[in-house]
Amino acid sequence: MLTPNLSYANLKESYLFYHIAQKTGAYLEEHPGTHLYRMGIGDVSLPLASAVIAALHAAVDDQGTKESFHGYMPECGAPFLRETIAEYYKKRGMNLSPDEVFVSSGASDELGDILDLFDRSNTALIMEPAYPAYVDANIMAGRTIRHLPSGPYNHFLPLPDESIDADLIYLCSPNNPTGAAYNREQLGQWVAWANERGAVILFDAAYEAFIEEDLPHSIFEIPGAQTCAIEICSLSKTAGFTGTRLGYTVIPKALERSGLSLNAMWVRNRTTKTNGISYILQRGGAAVFTEEGQRQIHENIRIYKENAKVLMAALDEAGIRYWGGKNAPYIWIQCPGGMDSWAFFDRLLNEIQVVGTPGEGFGACGEGFFRFSTFGDPADTREAAARLLKLLK
Repeated sequence: MLTPNLSYANLKESYLFYHIAQKTGAYLEEHPGTHLYRMGIGDVSLPLASAVIAALHAAVDDQGTKESFHGYMPECGAPFLRETIAEYYKKRGMNLSPDEVFVSSGASDELGDILDLFDRSNTALIMEPAYPAYVDANIMAGRTIRHLPSGPYNHFLPLPDESIDADLIYLCSPNNPTGAAYNREQLGQWVAWANERGAVILFDAAYEAFIEEDLPHSIFEIPGAQTCAIEICSLSKTAGFTGTRLGYTVIPKALERSGLSLNAMWVRNRTTKTNGISYILQRGGAAVFTEEGQRQIHENIRIYKENAKVLMAALDEAGIRYWGGKNAPYIWIQCPGGMDSWAFFDRLLNEIQVVGTPGEGFGACGEGFFRFSTFGDPADTREAAARLLKLLK
């Protein structure tokens, strides 16, 4: 008799964002026609840049003639895109070879798939509050998880110490959900710690394009990271690819464990488990890194940052403590009056029709906190901020 993966029985009943969708769906059934001001999930509201659209159209045309048609693409990514991404790193002072870059269908997929490289006996260290997929992917794999707490006392940026024992370390900077971002000295502590213990850092850099202060955009800006880190990136928030799905992962050739190259292992994994990302999407992705593409995507990011300023101004006036909003597209607030996060969610939904994300969904350390996304429509964001200020003041 077949035995299913019993680790699934250890998962929570529903994924955080599915639960939010159920609650908002029920509200709309009771209040048909009501407009909700959605600042919950981190989905973008602005369209793809025109440079990307032009590249996508040209790639579609390529598929229409025998001479320029492309079938299966290289499983690890088209050379033109791998070279383009390696050049993007080089412009920021990091020398990567194109074959250290792997094209993916997005960070969320890759964060789960990359666990194939590690034995189930390895322990994962996940700092809380945390993107819930980190936890769930490791539970599905049957892996032991250790939770590293963070809070206002350490600015939601925990650092390593001798009490920590783990093989895989998840770092997300700028962080989802808190918006906190590590500086070079702090990331240097994690790199040194990982190298000393033979651990591997899984560095989620999905929000690096939102950094505006002098902070590292990549773990590979830190000396020593090439022997202890894998970087996973996405074009979803950077360039609006949430509905298009494209990202990339960097695995240095210098990263080895037990005599095995993790880069070579990932080549073997991808050539076995995928047929590559479509030619059309990869041409669109390459356009992101052109001079015009960069100008256009940063114009969209500027609009999202204006949303953040609107929300932060309302929170400042209301006297609410918060983190993020500057180097990240999320604002992490302390729930007013000691409310628990789901109670605050219900209050915002029912009283002012604003939807955010309860902090409890990001782990026990998120209880009493709440996340707002700044990816919404600017007009909706202004109205939501006005309603929020009126409610909280």
